[in-house]
Amino acid sequence: MTEHTGAKYGGAPGSRGRTSIADVVVEKIAGMAARDVRGVHALGSGFARSMGSMRERMPGAGSGKSVTRGVSVEVGEVQTAIDLELVVDYGVSITDVAGAVRENVISAVERMAGREVVEVNIMVGDVKLPDEEDEEGEEPERQRLQ
Repeated sequence: MTEHTGAKYGGAPGSRGRTSIADVVVEKIAGMAARDVRGVHALGSGFARSMGSMRERMPGAGSGKSVTRGVSVEVGEVQTAIDLELVVDYGVSITDVAGAVRENVISAVERMAGREVVEVNIMVGDVKLPDEEDEEGEEPERQRLQ
């Protein structure tokens, strides 16, 4: 009787073959991780959020907000780069929020997708003032996550 070891057949079973991760998967992970940070009001520019809000009200467009709005990624075999556009709450330290977003996004993407995050570029496109009304039908993202 011959013994079959993983080494004889090319390594451990878990390492045989390729695992591909679609860009949208990394976008969703990054978007959710960014939204979890206190001080992040929303992702995407005001215009993008308005267009998304209109799209979501169209019949057949699906329900819920796009978790990838304001997120773009470049995913390679082992590395990824992420660009985020944020709307922050008035009164928060933008540099502290950006740092916390970077930490949360890097941790989530590296843990869940197994890709080294080489950079997280953040563009703060707007600040939500206390007396400003949200886009029609939009509630602050941090309130939905608590």
